[in-house]
Amino acid sequence: MTIRVLLADDQALLRGTFRMLFDSADDMKTVGEASNGREAVELARTQHPDVILMDIRMPEMDGLVATRLIGEAEDLTEVKVLILTTFEDDEYVAEALRSGASGFLGKGALPEELLNAVRTVAAGDALLSPAATQGLIRRFLSQPEPCSAAVHERLECLTRRERDVVGLVALGLSNDEIATRLFVSPLTAKTHVNRAMTKLAARDRAQLVVIAYQSGLVSLGAAVTRPSASG
Repeated sequence: MTIRVLLADDQALLRGTFRMLFDSADDMKTVGEASNGREAVELARTQHPDVILMDIRMPEMDGLVATRLIGEAEDLTEVKVLILTTFEDDEYVAEALRSGASGFLGKGALPEELLNAVRTVAAGDALLSPAATQGLIRRFLSQPEPCSAAVHERLECLTRRERDVVGLVALGLSNDEIATRLFVSPLTAKTHVNRAMTKLAARDRAQLVVIAYQSGLVSLGAAVTRPSASG
């Protein structure tokens, strides 16, 4: 399957560089370029990309506002947003995830890291760079926003195993690591994750992380002392 990528950055030179990188990959294709957030939202509706590579600071409408609008649009539920920016600031990371971004990567990433990040997000997995993860723990998880009553009600619909799986997703474990920890197959772990996403109306694993911490399902202390897959 070819991953359709939309580029949103106010620097034409960077967009051109990214286009060459993605178009040179056998499994990717650039389907559009936006110079600001407003254009990104418009192109998302006409091109329906699999992944939008979104800068934060852009004229007219920044990437965070654009990401939120895309996340709220019923006709764009399949579109994933990967934030790529120079500013791996704690507040930006938190706001990006709350806005519905599936990943956050610094512009210092190597080309292969960027390609793998797009593949990861397109597959429905969450992705955070190491710097962004540290910021997330420091600010977002230590000062979570109240979780809505509707989310709490949906949490009650999860089975005990599904709640365990959501907690492990929030700690950053992959499906393989979850499977090892719970003594199940990777396919079973993936099934539990997908069912939890459906019940919680989460677009992807990144939103599961947000819900887990906002609802108190996982605590800050658990995030800091993340268990090993073999623990």
